[in-house]
Amino acid sequence: MAGELIKVLLVEDNPGDVFLLQEFLKEVTTARVELQPVERLSEALDRLVNDSFDVMLLDLSLPDSQGMETFVRATHYAKATPIIVLTGIDDETLALRAMQEGAQDYLVKGQVTGDLLVRSMRYAIERQRVEDALRHSEERFRVALKNSPIFVFNQDKELRYTWVYNPISGWTAEEMLGKHDFDLIQLKDAQRLTAIKHSVLTSGIGTREEVSLATPQGIRYYDLTVEPLRNELQEIVGITCASIDISERQAALRDRQLAEEKIREQAALLDVATDAICVRDLENQILFWNKGAENLYGWKAQEACGKNIGELLFNEPSTEIEAALLNVITKGKWQGELTKTTKTGREILVASRWSLVSDIWGKPKSILSVDTDITEKKQLEAQLFRAQRLESIGTLASGIAHDLNNILTPILAGAQLLPLKFPHADERTLHLLEILEINARRGADLVKQVLSFARGVEGKHITLQMRHLIVEVAKILKETFPKSIEVSIDVPHELWMVSGDSTQLHQVLMNLCVNARDAMPNGGKLTISAQNLLIDENYARMNLEANVGPYVVMTISDTGVGISGEILDRIFEPFFTTKPVGQGTGLGLSTVIGIIKSHGGFVDVRSEVGSGTYFQVYLPAVGGTETLYTEELVPLTGHGELILVVDDEPAIQDITKTSLETYQYQTLIASDGIEAIALYAKHAEKINAVLIDLMLPSLDGLTAIRTLKKINPQVKIVATSGLLSRNKLEALDRAGVVTFLSKPYTVNELLLTLQRVL
Repeated sequence: MAGELIKVLLVEDNPGDVFLLQEFLKEVTTARVELQPVERLSEALDRLVNDSFDVMLLDLSLPDSQGMETFVRATHYAKATPIIVLTGIDDETLALRAMQEGAQDYLVKGQVTGDLLVRSMRYAIERQRVEDALRHSEERFRVALKNSPIFVFNQDKELRYTWVYNPISGWTAEEMLGKHDFDLIQLKDAQRLTAIKHSVLTSGIGTREEVSLATPQGIRYYDLTVEPLRNELQEIVGITCASIDISERQAALRDRQLAEEKIREQAALLDVATDAICVRDLENQILFWNKGAENLYGWKAQEACGKNIGELLFNEPSTEIEAALLNVITKGKWQGELTKTTKTGREILVASRWSLVSDIWGKPKSILSVDTDITEKKQLEAQLFRAQRLESIGTLASGIAHDLNNILTPILAGAQLLPLKFPHADERTLHLLEILEINARRGADLVKQVLSFARGVEGKHITLQMRHLIVEVAKILKETFPKSIEVSIDVPHELWMVSGDSTQLHQVLMNLCVNARDAMPNGGKLTISAQNLLIDENYARMNLEANVGPYVVMTISDTGVGISGEILDRIFEPFFTTKPVGQGTGLGLSTVIGIIKSHGGFVDVRSEVGSGTYFQVYLPAVGGTETLYTEELVPLTGHGELILVVDDEPAIQDITKTSLETYQYQTLIASDGIEAIALYAKHAEKINAVLIDLMLPSLDGLTAIRTLKKINPQVKIVATSGLLSRNKLEALDRAGVVTFLSKPYTVNELLLTLQRVL
């Protein structure tokens, strides 16, 4: 208050006292005082109504008022203005009474100095401010207490209610005073309350408990605080208690507990789910991360929560994600397939379903996403689609190949027979016949490659050690490939055996290596390796073509130009090639896949443009020792044996008849199965063997064979066809036919086959 202006109302009827007070105040330098004197109380009261003052100096002996009446009337009007009583020596007793009624101080006129007067006024002003603040605080507390669920009371040592404030729960203060708990509430509740209060009385230590009471308003819940009540000597004379009604809060706690239990149950169910379940806010910050998400993506919940989901699971922002976010916010849901990245950096494909979650006011607050890993499913689907496409192409190729074989058979046989019919033909004619035979063979080879793709190829399977084939092929490659291509092999000595046709498997290796050479026009490295592999159920489940068991895996890898993704799916299709016209038929890889499938194996291809390609050929491993090769027999002429030739193609009938008769056989010709049965029934004792096509009009070849077997179980039969499926081969075995001649066949192949049968 230093330097502060103090505005003072002086009520004094003695001009001398007024003058002295004014003079005293002039000597004070620590404060500025504005003194406004009046002689009568009525004047002072008018001033108080129309003006405000920091302090009031009041003489109790005035012309219009005397004694305590003066103070009482002044107090009524002064209200928040502190009053200092001015008194003579004889009025000191009266001044003390005024102090008891609320005066801030009193000053004896004969003992006043300027400093004393200022100190007294400052003290009065500060004290008044404190009292006003306290009074306001008490009023606020009283109002708050009155409107709050707080119940305050005191009880004596016998636990009788001696003071009650703000009674609630259906009783009034008058109803409770002088009563015990047993007089007000049920016995069970009273016993519990009494026990709590007695413990405080005996121990002198306060306590806090939650209790339930049966009141006139029903069952209520209270937060009860009990403290010992002590006198001036610190002796315990009772207890003081404060009790807060928490019934609504208790109900909300119970509801919250039930909700939390339900949430925990739901969370437990979410953790059991194999799907990855995530909740994120609209800023993509992760709020919830279940066990399925931990297992799928590798991030623990404590690592993921609070992170941005885009930074955690996506390598880079994409328009697809932005479109999904817009869709879920505008429509409330979205679903689709997304590529995400795990903690280890592995990319996986997931089927993702997003739902928008809103608060109780319908305002969007978060996004719930459920992800299912479909990486394996998509891989299997791709394998299935590829297999179905190749199968459909194979079916088309089979039909074409069958007709081509029927066309090529007489051309090839005719080209071989004509030199025998015209032994003295000139050199140019013989050269033309040679060209005819060579091109017929080329056509036949092409058809065989198509068939090997479409239905596999039936070769002579023996137990093989692939290490020998790989070494042999590598030797050829090193001698014939450009020096800019480095050829290396890596094959263990303990490599398992396989069952297969050595010529066909040799062809597989050569085709793959030639393709690798063509992929490295500027040189590079070609590596052929092999290893033993035991395929388990998990691997077999991920690859439709694999079976559980031992395999020999051959890998042919190069450092060439690589194969793009859109081409990779088509490389096994027949006649598909990326090479320029005249540099490839597009049958090399289709032949490879056909041969490998006929051996019960499968092929896996991996490639990256600019980094090279590697083919992995899987062949089922077998036990046993390697089978030695046998030399082919030289065909011999016949001795007049009668052969029944059954074929619906006139050209094949003629060329086969001519070929057999040229080599001292006799023939009977039938055009369909019915005619064949009729001829055999008539000449059964003379016919030495039956050469029968399986695809015949009227009655098919297989049915005709079964009928011939019924006529003569010992009949010798050679089945022929330009197309033979595995099912038909098995049917032939069941019918007792073990000899099959594939069209188109050469004269030598025909003669050797008959020689073995006869």
